[in-house]
Amino acid sequence: MEPLRIGILGAARIAGTAIAAPARETGHRLVAVAARDRARAEAFAAGHGVERVAASYAELLADDEIDVIYNPLPNGLHGPWNLAAVRAGKHVLTEKPFAANAEEAREVAEAAEEAGVCVMEAFHYLYHPVLPRLHEILDSGELGELRRAEAELLIPAPADGDPRWSFELAGGALMDVGCYGLHALRGLAPWAGGAPVLESASGTARRPGVDRAMDARLAFPGGAAGTVRCDMAAGEVRFGLRLTGTRGAATAVNFVRPDTDDRILVGDRVEHLGRRPSYSYQLEAFAAYVREGVPPRNGLADAVATMTLVDECYRAAGFGVRPRSRVGPAAGG
Repeated sequence: MEPLRIGILGAARIAGTAIAAPARETGHRLVAVAARDRARAEAFAAGHGVERVAASYAELLADDEIDVIYNPLPNGLHGPWNLAAVRAGKHVLTEKPFAANAEEAREVAEAAEEAGVCVMEAFHYLYHPVLPRLHEILDSGELGELRRAEAELLIPAPADGDPRWSFELAGGALMDVGCYGLHALRGLAPWAGGAPVLESASGTARRPGVDRAMDARLAFPGGAAGTVRCDMAAGEVRFGLRLTGTRGAATAVNFVRPDTDDRILVGDRVEHLGRRPSYSYQLEAFAAYVREGVPPRNGLADAVATMTLVDECYRAAGFGVRPRSRVGPAAGG
């Protein structure tokens, strides 16, 4: 397989873990990185083996040697720069959430389909063996009929000035960590009679319009109940997914970062699924999508559906849908 030629938008901390390390492991090229602060871009390039630094995001998108863009910018900048990359003819691996809201997500998805490029939301956990094994256990009948699905996503609070606390940059607990839970519960549709629908949502604000914590209750067509609890100012890190059926229960202890805890608990049984980073599996899947046309587990329709559910939660909880960013390619930002 021809290596991907990757350009990185921004020198975000997550980029080192989510794209630079897996690219080195799997043999793909880190061609260039751009950041608003050139010194940060130069430091990132030196520390992660990126070949060169681009003068701007626009220069990065115009670079003919780059065929893939990785977008780890703040949430509100995902949609605008994903769209700009698509219009530049680039394939895109974008950090979640896919966009600021469902309307913007649809715009990006439609543009990607029209341009014939591959765009994938980085729900990396999908590609680690933990989640497929959890689904396999459910499919085997060992748990019986699914009756309840619970996702809990907790992290300590980011600093006050972090963009994850910015309403204008589409911040909030549901956007940052809760979306994993909503996405995981949506993925249970084959065992639950269809996709879940939102029953209610409530949240606690950190600042006007920005949720520090959110609880969502969902209902599946087959009668199972679902809950997603997220908190972006908790005293611990917890990313658990528990499935309860009529015959038993199974828990992925850390379904989002199985490289730190790869256990699945089924009754008294403990299964270990391996500590290889989910980001490495994800990049392999994305490369197969770009180079060989292998459809990913989460396509464009999936991204739009997840953002639609996120919007519904915000409306139900009284927070309002995240706005489109006023900073981006169209504004020269």
